[in-house]
Amino acid sequence: MDLRFANFPNAHHFQIDHQTNTFVTGNQYQISNMEEDLVRRLNPIPDASHTRNRKRSPPDSECFPGTREQPILEVIVWADREVMVYTTICHIYWLHGFAGCGKSSISLQISKIYADSGRLLASYFFFRGAGDRNTMNRFAVTLASQLVSAIPAAAPFIGAAIKSAPGLLTGDVSLATQLDLLVLSPFLSVMKDDAFLAQTLAKGPYLIVIDGLDECEDKQGVKEFIGYVLDFFKENPTVPLRIFIASRVEQHIREHLETGGVRLVNLDTDHWTYWDIKKFLQASFQAAAKRDRIIRAYVREHGEWPTKLNLDNLIKKTGKSFLLASTMFKFIVQPMMEEDPTTPMDRLPLALEINGLDGLYTQTLSRSQNFPHFRNIISTIALLKVPLPIAGIAGLLGINTFEVLHVLLFLQAIINVPGTDERGDVTFSGRDIFQVLQWIVTGAQFQWEEVKIIPRPPLELAISYSSKDSKLVLELTRPNQPSRATKRRKLVHTPTGD
Repeated sequence: MDLRFANFPNAHHFQIDHQTNTFVTGNQYQISNMEEDLVRRLNPIPDASHTRNRKRSPPDSECFPGTREQPILEVIVWADREVMVYTTICHIYWLHGFAGCGKSSISLQISKIYADSGRLLASYFFFRGAGDRNTMNRFAVTLASQLVSAIPAAAPFIGAAIKSAPGLLTGDVSLATQLDLLVLSPFLSVMKDDAFLAQTLAKGPYLIVIDGLDECEDKQGVKEFIGYVLDFFKENPTVPLRIFIASRVEQHIREHLETGGVRLVNLDTDHWTYWDIKKFLQASFQAAAKRDRIIRAYVREHGEWPTKLNLDNLIKKTGKSFLLASTMFKFIVQPMMEEDPTTPMDRLPLALEINGLDGLYTQTLSRSQNFPHFRNIISTIALLKVPLPIAGIAGLLGINTFEVLHVLLFLQAIINVPGTDERGDVTFSGRDIFQVLQWIVTGAQFQWEEVKIIPRPPLELAISYSSKDSKLVLELTRPNQPSRATKRRKLVHTPTGD
């Protein structure tokens, strides 16, 4: 080692003036501003990783403390397994299960664990209806940019690949070629350094986390991605790299991942889920009782609430869905209002009669649909490309802030309501916005043929449904004064039946 650094034998990733330095078991990798320039050229999706603002860029899922420990431990044991020359190991882990069972929460926790240990190569969270995050268009460049941050020594190899093949940045090459030249080949090139490889083997393999693969609408791209990584690991069986994938079971994913070299884990059959949901609900109801004087008074007079029987029935109602458990809890304990004087004790029996998440949404939305501006507010929240704070929604619709807040306070079971009017985004809690808008049409008993919801200027919303091809079409128009000419934004959604 250079004697100038002899007094700092454990130093790494530090900066001297404008030069970053990384030491790997005695070898010095000098990193200038080249990585920043390279990341700018790659143009990654900024809100695709586990570090994104989850309120603005869903899914907003996180493991409740003390839950999902067993499935997370199983992933860790798999990811930490040492690669042996004469042993076969599954480099890919596919965790699958139904919507709301906690897959994204586990993906987030796994990402955090391996980021903290310096072994997270990249994380990518697909999400339906979120622009480029539901396609493969910028998937490879986003992974490559995170590779540059995780292993700066890979930057020169990525830069050289772009110089020799500019089409890597313009989408003029195949996804497999992008993944090869921008991600996996640069990773292999870095691992050819004996010192770097030795340190990696001592720490453990690197990990790529991919969540919500079923949310990607590019099915052909998904098949190409799976096929390429399977071939890559066949050709490089000892590479210190793992890929963790979480998704629902879709045919185009199943038919490619149900093969050798992939570890398959069905979260639906996880017997720990019951106890995790019970732990979550017990702790949540206890915390609610500390905040709510009415609950405390009821417990003093009547004893335990919820009773063990009610809690057990509530857990059964969730069907192993953490999303449903969380939403039902919010529905039960939401604050009393003058327009709705029911208490949490009144709403618990209602929750036990609700069938699934659709029933809960219908119950919550129907309780509020007669409030002034209800449909305008709910439609605007669902259609906004970029979420707004409460005051922003009020300004957009030309109504008072308190009128928006009045509606939102009744919808806290299904909507994330910020603590202040001017800051924080108003977003739906883990629900497809098209399903919410579909309720607005059907729940209000409108005709499917064409429905117009016309807020105050400057917005107009038209919803139409085609029974022929099962497409929900939404049009948001912004009249331009004084000519009333319109600028239209049309969204088309084909229900998947999931």
